[in-house]
Amino acid sequence: MCRNIRQLHNFDPPATSQEVQDAALQYVRKIAGTTKPSKANQEAFDRAVHEIAHVTQHLLDDLVTSAPPKNREEEAEKRRARSAERYASAG
Repeated sequence: MCRNIRQLHNFDPPATSQEVQDAALQYVRKIAGTTKPSKANQEAFDRAVHEIAHVTQHLLDDLVTSAPPKNREEEAEKRRARSAERYASAG
């Protein structure tokens, strides 16, 4: 899928509504194949982002796990390390 969409489940503190909204926006952009819809498609695009964010929040609220919550900073550092390794080998 899209590398910009991050896992939102099982973090302490839980994902914010803004993080859920951002993930929904990235998803709709990927599916629609555009970052900025035309005026004719703006309403459908915005509605899709809203509905996906809403359903995503319900999903996150309903998921259960026995795993301990992940630390946001540790996970971000892992992503940065993978990115640095990936781009270092590409050059």
